[in-house]
Amino acid sequence: QVHLVESGGGLVQAGGSLRLSCAASGRTFSSYAMGWFRQAPGKEREFVAAISWSGGSTYYTDSVKGRFTISRDNAKNTVYLQMNSLKPEDTAVYYCASNADLRSVIAGTRNYWGQGTQVTVSS
Repeated sequence: QVHLVESGGGLVQAGGSLRLSCAASGRTFSSYAMGWFRQAPGKEREFVAAISWSGGSTYYTDSVKGRFTISRDNAKNTVYLQMNSLKPEDTAVYYCASNADLRSVIAGTRNYWGQGTQVTVSS
C-alpha cells in the first residue's frame, strides 16, 4: 500500500513557475515508478510526466516538454514536478500516481493516486 500526498499548487501568472511535491509513505517507494497526471474542468484526466524507480528514465506529454521537469529523491520518498513557463491551459488539478510498473503509471491504470493539488494559471 502506498499513500501519496501532493502539495505546492497555487495561483500563478502566465509565464511563472511552480514546483509540485508528492510525498509517499511506505518503504517500497524507491522501487516504484512515479508519475503526474492532471485534470482540467470538463476534461478527462491526462498523463503529464513519469519517472522510473531509479530516476534514470523520464517521459513527458508533448505539451509540457521543455517546460516541465519530473524528478525524485528516494531518500525523502518524494517526487517533484518543476513547472516553468506556465500557460493558462496548464490550469488543472494535478495528481501524483505510483505503480511498480512504469508502463502502468503512464497508462494510468491500477495506480495509487494522491488527492490532487490545484494549479491555476492566470492570463
